[in-house]
Amino acid sequence: MQTILALADALIDRGHDVRIVTTADGPVTWRASNASWELVDTLDGIDAQIDAAFPWQEFLVIDDAMFRARTPREHEPLRVLLDGIGVPTGYGAAAHARWFHQQFDLIRCAPYAPTRDEPLDSVQEFHVALTTPEMTRLIHSCDVLLAPEHGLRSAEARAAGVPVASVADADNAVELGERLIEILSSEELRDQLRAQGRIDAEMDRAEGVAKRLEAFLKPAL
Repeated sequence: MQTILALADALIDRGHDVRIVTTADGPVTWRASNASWELVDTLDGIDAQIDAAFPWQEFLVIDDAMFRARTPREHEPLRVLLDGIGVPTGYGAAAHARWFHQQFDLIRCAPYAPTRDEPLDSVQEFHVALTTPEMTRLIHSCDVLLAPEHGLRSAEARAAGVPVASVADADNAVELGERLIEILSSEELRDQLRAQGRIDAEMDRAEGVAKRLEAFLKPAL
């Protein structure tokens, strides 16, 4: 949903009218949007120009507030953020890194309250149902993102100059833990990842993404 709202606003800024049709309870409260909102009982019969096959990963939009040209002094110990995706693998990676004597604070963020299965004794902070501005502040307060799966949060972290610990096999906690150890152990590597991440994130600024989306939707329009 965050990607949909961001894409809507990016298109509106380029002069398009955007209407979000949804079966949800109503407009979201955690992110503002300039799109119109239509609540329906069913999506059957809706003439949609974006369907389930839409390649969302190619059109992630990072809000301008997330970008930072400079990163403040790192925390001691480093703050590692684990977002709501791929949580069991993320916890396993953190446990693996700590087994090898890595010292860090694990910061957990989720859309809902923790379940009984969450190892809360390994977490120093737990944040629930953050708004978009609150999420921006949280990412800016952390030093590393632990990302078992690639997605919007990884892109946002790179824009904020936060190194991302990720691996190709999203289910491999040991491999992810080894990558986390590598990043935590090297200030030079963290600096390199920050610099490259900011470069990579530029392609996800709203105006550029909106132009690519216009080209993608041109046949339908």
